[in-house]
Amino acid sequence: MDLLAALNPIALRLGPIQVHWYGVIIASAVVIAVTLSVREAKRRGLVADDVYDAILWALPVALIFARAYYVLFEWSYYKQHLSEIPAIWDGGIAIYGSLIGGLIMIILVTRHKFISTWLFLDIITPTVILAQGIGRWGNFMNQEAFGGVVNKSFLTDLHLPTFIINQMFINGQYRMPTYLWESLWDIAGFIVLISLRHRKHLFKQGEVLFSYLIWYSFGRFFIEGMRTDSLYLPFAGLRVSQLLSAIIFVVAITLWIYRRKTQPDNRWYLDGHSILQNK
Repeated sequence: MDLLAALNPIALRLGPIQVHWYGVIIASAVVIAVTLSVREAKRRGLVADDVYDAILWALPVALIFARAYYVLFEWSYYKQHLSEIPAIWDGGIAIYGSLIGGLIMIILVTRHKFISTWLFLDIITPTVILAQGIGRWGNFMNQEAFGGVVNKSFLTDLHLPTFIINQMFINGQYRMPTYLWESLWDIAGFIVLISLRHRKHLFKQGEVLFSYLIWYSFGRFFIEGMRTDSLYLPFAGLRVSQLLSAIIFVVAITLWIYRRKTQPDNRWYLDGHSILQNK
């Protein structure tokens, strides 16, 4: 057996149907995120159906936006391979696209249900970043979201497991496992957020969301700079995710400061609970 053989991206076959590890991992991440969000929603005075209804609408839209975002910035390829546009099981979805689509639907659903959008986003964003961290292992199975060429000794000196080192042998060269750096950054962000969000008089409504945006965009900016498969703005030669990360980072900090100054009556989270209100 070839010790450098990549892991099989197919989890199982059901006749003509192939179930990819990519989809299994993403689906598992979603289930974990929804389960944890429901638990937190109950602490905040919401019911489970509020979360399920929002996710039911947000997930398909997020998936469509994630693929559309990727295809848009790779249009030079897909305009000649139109039949491949729906093939998300081979990878090629963008986190930022999914966040944009999901956010739009959550705003619409929470307003329809007369639930504070800020509150709802504060509930789900810690689990969103956890799902992102788990989902990066789908990139691992597909051998994507990797960085530049490195020596095997570099990976060995990091004390990485053999299966990771072998999977980073791509097209005859070892690659920087940037998917791993982002996964670890995201999971660390989840731990920080859930450790702090119930601290009395630390966060007001919307500020768990801002903390998520600041944490994720900061890490993504630097990790994206290491990747060799980034999406680029065709007219400027800039990495799309780096530019968007910088914008999100600045906007989140600005909004946090602005809301603190202009909305002094915005509710603090008290002992894990909050008052439902639309702000």
